Amino acid sequence: MSTRAIQFLKQKKYAFDIVRYEHEEKGAQIAAKATGYPLAQTVKTLVVDLAEMGYTLVLMPGDKQLSMKQLAKVCGVKRAAMADTKTAERISGYLVGGISPFGTKQEMPVVMEASILGFDKILINAGQRGRMLMLAPGDIQESLDCTIASVAQS
Repeated sequence: MSTRAIQFLKQKKYAFDIVRYEHEEKGAQIAAKATGYPLAQTVKTLVVDLAEMGYTLVLMPGDKQLSMKQLAKVCGVKRAAMADTKTAERISGYLVGGISPFGTKQEMPVVMEASILGFDKILINAGQRGRMLMLAPGDIQESLDCTIASVAQS
């Protein structure tokens, strides 16, 4: 079964592989363990509320935590907060645990943690729990016109 994320990448002609795993609970750690892929290269897609600026997607390595303070600074807002599950699912069009930055229902700006660009390939959600996409971080940056910034907690 194809997802909007897979269709998005196919339409834009980006190379990727689909990696499946048994989804038991959400989280980059679980996905990394199930796929045997390094946690640092298993990227999570977070939906963040920037108040007056709306929502943004943040791509974070599985082994790092997002600094809301850094993100707010990068986005030029006073504060940033994680969107609640219901909101994240409504605006992305995906279930939490399967949120992909590709083919979201509502178009949102994307911020990519700078360290992700240090890898040749990463795993990122394909828009369905238990299904990941393996592709080059540069292709993600290009296809989504990501803002690259250091937004991980130090």
